[in-house]
Amino acid sequence: MNIVLIHNYYNTPGGEDKVFATESALLKTWGHKIFTYTFHNKTLENIHIFKQAVHAIWNHEAYLKIRKTIRTFKPHVVHIHNTFPLASPAVAHAAKAEGVPVVYTLHNYRLLCVNALLFREGQVCEDCLGHLPWRGALRGCYRESRAMSSVVATMLTTHRVLGTWTRIIDTYIALTEFSRGKFIEGGIPAEKIVVKPNFIHPDPGAGEGDGMYALFVGRLSEEKGIETLLAAWELSKPKIPLKIVGEGPLNSLVAKAANQENIQWLKRRSSKEVLKLMQRATFLILPSIVYENFPMTIAEAYATGLPVLASNLGAMASLVDHGRTGLLFHPGDASDLAQKIQWSLGHPQKLRDMRKEARREYEMKYTAEYNYKLLMQIYKQTIEGATI
Repeated sequence: MNIVLIHNYYNTPGGEDKVFATESALLKTWGHKIFTYTFHNKTLENIHIFKQAVHAIWNHEAYLKIRKTIRTFKPHVVHIHNTFPLASPAVAHAAKAEGVPVVYTLHNYRLLCVNALLFREGQVCEDCLGHLPWRGALRGCYRESRAMSSVVATMLTTHRVLGTWTRIIDTYIALTEFSRGKFIEGGIPAEKIVVKPNFIHPDPGAGEGDGMYALFVGRLSEEKGIETLLAAWELSKPKIPLKIVGEGPLNSLVAKAANQENIQWLKRRSSKEVLKLMQRATFLILPSIVYENFPMTIAEAYATGLPVLASNLGAMASLVDHGRTGLLFHPGDASDLAQKIQWSLGHPQKLRDMRKEARREYEMKYTAEYNYKLLMQIYKQTIEGATI
């Protein structure tokens, strides 16, 4: 099968970039001919601000290049991972103009929210869900800028009017049933959305959990629940240390907390280092106060046989099976998280059982082989049912 993959990299590498790279490599491994067409936000500094805004709404140059690529490469399907801001949804129109069906992975909530998070002022926000996103523009929800937020809102509104989201895209891939439901609420036709989770490859193997420490991995920012985590750790006063991996706007807060004897800030670590830390950790803590879409850390934890203590919110609530692969606690509730930490440390046999179940969850749902089968089904159904 010939497949064109399109992706727009952000300046700061994230889960979307990792998924794009891993999925591209997977398709090549299975013998498919892949043409990757990528954009990178590092080039923004060389583009005038006005042109940046225009490109975010409709990048005509990208439109023409994608049409030329399709004529030369002759793909069976075009798979889009991210178009914001440089590629623009024009690339989907280019594929449609050439008679090629389009698959679009919903890595975040950008089609529903200008900041892609459904999060504002420290809490979940659905004010724009199912509506035109001008509330987000007026509030400056994207990078705290009304001007930049207005550009995003204009892009979303323009492509709603053009029918990009309902007519041009043939199949959407949601990462969880929870996110699928949100996109349906937001106006994406239910029959166009299928669910395929992310996956972990290569298999890192299960660890022993013999390191005697808890672990947090993620961006150090408000929506990731760092303040809840630190408060819970102070309340629970566990005998094992907490190791924090990541960097972000709340670096200073974490650095101050790391002066305590039982908190260690490891800053940014490579993927291999993170997996090794997971293999030895007692449990992973995911205290996000935002919906999340599909936290790769959960799939990585399961691959290493690591139980997860997560907020009972959004996709996390559907990915963590309470009492089997981990525990759920009330979002933003440091006291509840502290209780779950104490309970976990007081029930070592139950934690060992959870390790086995976490690994089993990975083997059932998040392997490369299983993901490849799902992806092929999606491509074939899209190709057979596309309305050109």
